[in-house]
Amino acid sequence: MPFRNFGICTKAMPHSKSERVITMFYYKRRSLGAPPSDLVDNGQLSVNVYDIGIGKPLPGAVVRVSSHSDPNSVLEEFSTDSSGQTPGLSLPAPPLEYSQQPEEPKPYSEYDVRVTLKGFEPVIVRGVQILPGTRAIQDVSLHPADADATTAESVTIPESILWGEYPPKIPENPIKTLPTSTGFVVLAKAVVPETIVVHTGVPTNSSARNYWIPFKDYIKNVACCEIYANWPEQTLRANILAIISLTLNRVYTEWYRNRGYAFTITNSTQYDQAFTYGRNIFEEISEVVDDIFTTYITKPNIRQPLFSQYCDGKNSQCPSWMTQWGSKSLGDQGKAALEILRYYYGSDVYLMQAEKVDGVPSSFPGSALTLGSSGANVTTIQEQLNRISNNYPALPKLVADGSYGESTAASIKKFQEIFKLPQSGIVDFSTWYKISEIFVAVTKMAETI
Repeated sequence: MPFRNFGICTKAMPHSKSERVITMFYYKRRSLGAPPSDLVDNGQLSVNVYDIGIGKPLPGAVVRVSSHSDPNSVLEEFSTDSSGQTPGLSLPAPPLEYSQQPEEPKPYSEYDVRVTLKGFEPVIVRGVQILPGTRAIQDVSLHPADADATTAESVTIPESILWGEYPPKIPENPIKTLPTSTGFVVLAKAVVPETIVVHTGVPTNSSARNYWIPFKDYIKNVACCEIYANWPEQTLRANILAIISLTLNRVYTEWYRNRGYAFTITNSTQYDQAFTYGRNIFEEISEVVDDIFTTYITKPNIRQPLFSQYCDGKNSQCPSWMTQWGSKSLGDQGKAALEILRYYYGSDVYLMQAEKVDGVPSSFPGSALTLGSSGANVTTIQEQLNRISNNYPALPKLVADGSYGESTAASIKKFQEIFKLPQSGIVDFSTWYKISEIFVAVTKMAETI
């Protein structure tokens, strides 16, 4: 999907409000003596609107974007297309270097997104974060209203963990003592669960709300709270692997349920890792998670994913854990993700794949499907795409003949475009599981209607 690119250096007068914001941002900083290389960078924003969940997109929703500091001034207004999506919008953000070192000004700009559609309750998301050189994706789920509602459901995104002030983590043993054979451990092996139950408070806060979140969505959310998406890719991978491993350790050991709690993990940075329901996700982080969400860190002779705690390395220190800013420095030096992890967690750590992903019709076949492929796996993909196209009409219908031809490749590319995947036309690991995820979502949606 092409972005609207609002230039700041042309002589033509900017027409849209967002163009004017970028231009004013540029000249204000220039008047204060900022050098040309330190004037303004842009990030991108796309908004996806759904009826309850991703299985049913909502076309025709009105999306208004405003500055967080002046929410009454609408910068842009869009209507969603048949896939429930807006065009990409270019928005000003602070200079890139602000997100590359810890002792810098706030590295992201903030915007408010308000979504309305007749027959549904309005939603407003405050503080959507835009980092330079990245694409922010804001998903919004609308709930049917009995009448035209005027009071909007509100989501407020707090400051990034790297910028705001949060309690430091309470150290725990990275390798848990498992219950004896008479005890209770649900899992014999590490399994990627379909959903994570997130408790939005410290464990003992019984009034805090619990959210049932799809596993991949949870990992993406945490990563976007904890790190900056415009860091080196290997740094992103190292941090996301630590997030996955910490999460799967909580799943594997039934850590909270064995203590009488009805949730998997908390969003308290003291005990677990940050999570903000309804926040925007960054495409760069999303792509990495889609690629490695079944991979975790472990050590020889242990059955469990490593409880891979980490800290920022600036506001809090943790000599025996990975530090986020330290991992950024190692990524800048060209270190691979596993090298970064071994630097912090020990030279004996290695990566494992979970053998099962709960809630998907079938596991990835092990090799990619591409032009010339044939057989049952191709038929499965064609049938799933056909079912998804009932909810996403931009996807063309296919003949489910088990032959991967040009029409199947074109449909895959369109699917990848809609769901913000690299548009290769190949069913790789990421695309296989995204198709499975959307197929399950649309079929479950149909069962509830």
